[in-house]
Amino acid sequence: MRDHRPPLVTVVDVRAALWSLASTAAGLGVAIALVDGVGVASPWDVLLAALVVGLGDALLRAPLRRLARAGGAVVALLLGLAAQVLVVWAALTFLPGVTSDSWADVLAVLLVAAVVMACGHWVVGARDNAYVVGDLLRRARRRAGLPRRATRAGALDGTGDGGGADDRPPGVLVVMLDGVARPTLDHALEAGLVPTMERWLGSGSHRLESWWARVPCTTPASTLGLLHGTSDAVPAFRWWSRRLGRLVVTNRPADAAEVERSASDGRGLLADGGVAVSTMFSGDAPTSLLVMSRAAEGLGPGPLFVRFFSSPFVLVRAVAGTVGEALKEVYQGWQQVVRGVRPRVARRGWYPVLRAVTNVLLRDLNTSLVAEQLVRGAPVVCVDLVDYDEIAHHAGPLRPEALRALEGLDRVVGLWEEIARGAPRRYRTVVVSDHGQSLGSTFEQVVGRSFADEVHRLMAIPAPPRGETADGEAWGPANTALHALRRDGEGDGRLLVGPDRDAGRTDLPAVEVIGSGNLGMVWFCREPRRLSAAEVAARWPTLVAGLVESPAVGFVVVRGAQGPVARGRLGSHDLATGRVTGRDPLAGYGSRARADLLRLAGLEDAGDLVVVSAVGPMGRVHALEGLVGSHGGLGGAQSEALLLHPADLVVPDDEREDVDGARVLVGAEAVHRRLVAWLAALGLRDGP
Repeated sequence: MRDHRPPLVTVVDVRAALWSLASTAAGLGVAIALVDGVGVASPWDVLLAALVVGLGDALLRAPLRRLARAGGAVVALLLGLAAQVLVVWAALTFLPGVTSDSWADVLAVLLVAAVVMACGHWVVGARDNAYVVGDLLRRARRRAGLPRRATRAGALDGTGDGGGADDRPPGVLVVMLDGVARPTLDHALEAGLVPTMERWLGSGSHRLESWWARVPCTTPASTLGLLHGTSDAVPAFRWWSRRLGRLVVTNRPADAAEVERSASDGRGLLADGGVAVSTMFSGDAPTSLLVMSRAAEGLGPGPLFVRFFSSPFVLVRAVAGTVGEALKEVYQGWQQVVRGVRPRVARRGWYPVLRAVTNVLLRDLNTSLVAEQLVRGAPVVCVDLVDYDEIAHHAGPLRPEALRALEGLDRVVGLWEEIARGAPRRYRTVVVSDHGQSLGSTFEQVVGRSFADEVHRLMAIPAPPRGETADGEAWGPANTALHALRRDGEGDGRLLVGPDRDAGRTDLPAVEVIGSGNLGMVWFCREPRRLSAAEVAARWPTLVAGLVESPAVGFVVVRGAQGPVARGRLGSHDLATGRVTGRDPLAGYGSRARADLLRLAGLEDAGDLVVVSAVGPMGRVHALEGLVGSHGGLGGAQSEALLLHPADLVVPDDEREDVDGARVLVGAEAVHRRLVAWLAALGLRDGP
């Protein structure tokens, strides 16, 4: 029998090694020329230094993995940084013909070389984060050139040759594109911004369809439903819990862990050997990397982070790129002001830094972590990519910078596709979003006061001091990392940074007012139960009447004598019976409005009052927080999520429901059940 084992060295390897050597030498050469304390006798000395840097990485990778095994991701970070500095220092200190004066010079060379190499890759058109997994790409290209084995091997689209694939069932990569609506992806496809996914659709390997994200169409509700099969514990992004007597915020790691405990039955989507990467909840995965609900256990096994943290110039280039992304955000925000783009919100404060970390550093780290799992042959890998969602919140769902973020995510998926060709098993990919986004002016821009201030004014009680208005969701990755660094399982687990850092306060406010996109809720916290509409009217006669008269409000859901009722300015809709009095306040919100709101009103922690903004022309809504792109309630594209799946993994029609004239899956729970069924059909699910 012919031996199809990959050769030790191929033309692809030699070409890639020469390119890596040349780019490293160019970066070092420019850096040495710019840093006064470093000098070389000849250009050949620069080439030799670049060779030493590459060899140092190859020699140190294995011992660093062993050392990181005992200490987790933090130790991997420290060891990786130390290794990079040590290798460059050795090259600049001990090689003949190369001189350096101090450690500061070594650090300067490392930083300048990383910036030069990043700019060089951009100039020649290299994919913006391919450098993160360069060694894995070389391995994949080598293996992809081998003859097809007896088993039909493929890449992520399930159609290509995966030369090294074995006889195991194909694995599945689930890519969650946070906040990408089906219409947004359609727009990106037409604009040529997502060529990887367009190629799948054009070849017939995949099918694209919509699914309905029920109210609340927020990341925690949909992610919990997708990964654990239930979202009943989540009425909004943040909410008041009468049982706990405090505000619950799902980007607070301790609260995310509590929500997962309440929802998990131990058989989540990733229970059978799966891996969760950068998700809010774990899906019961045995391996969790950067998972918020598991932050108290650390960021993940240290050896899995070594490639990213120790590879020459990778981390430093990512940090340099992060700084560049922050500057780009400042410029783009200024451009919106100069051009008079409306609606818009201020893009200042911490947001440029958060965008930069999310769109460069976190994206590069996710790229590396997922690639590592593919080459290890993990049966199921699920990763949440939040880049688009974060930018769309502040710039707008279809604004150029948001669509460019989506373009970058398509390139990442393309990288994983290429790496999968060299994986020990072939892979299928499913791309799913948790919700969409809708554009519109904020409540405060329409009314002149924030939603919370308006509620307090109508109740005739003093409003609390105004705090930060930044997007709390954006602080999730930072708090996951910081919580893991503290490892404070015995403490109070409070948020460390961001607008929700004091969410665990123990004082009992008279009222809690929360906006989750264009969905708002009001809780009367000192009451042991929800108040009825009559009780609210008796205590605060102008509250509900004043809210429904607001031009930014579509309707308010209150507890009537026979159940929940949606009240608008000119009529009401009994959600239990469907009876409409006057003008139907749910008209214009779609055929699922009544069912979604009835379910929401029945959740344990739903607010005493549930507010949904008005919907204007083109589906524009009014966020009850400071975001120009929002999701959470009803109106626009926010509820139309996407599902891109292999064509041979079908969605039976009897699992679909009619929504506004289309047959779609309804609710994240339905998508979860379909994903589990696909895993079972592929042989990746143990037991029922």
